[in-house]
Amino acid sequence: MYSEKVMDHFINPRNVGEISEPDGVGEVGNARCGDIMKVFLRIEDNVIVDVKFKTFGCAAAIATSSMATELIKGKSVDEALAVTNKSVTEALDGLPPVKLHCSVLAEEAIQKAIEDFKEKQETKVGA
Repeated sequence: MYSEKVMDHFINPRNVGEISEPDGVGEVGNARCGDIMKVFLRIEDNVIVDVKFKTFGCAAAIATSSMATELIKGKSVDEALAVTNKSVTEALDGLPPVKLHCSVLAEEAIQKAIEDFKEKQETKVGA
């Protein structure tokens, strides 16, 4: 049912945890399936130098969170915004159709965290 990569990222998730005083935080959830993802970003010179996640959900939700953080670590904010649910799914060698929503949540969590970062930057500039 799940690829070896999905199982690896579920059993050995990368970047689990929180970042104290993060530069951006994005939280998304899907009431239908009960998955909740929270992504924390540390950004320096517009580059994601650290990323952590906390996910409550199924194996696919944890695996997509883990893979998404791996895909954006070390990338610029703009490069991270280009990560899509399709790129997360492809990096995991696919997901069952009923689990594709997990990759959408991972994409949305990254986008929300970056939006939060940008809003904080605008507040700093305006202050």
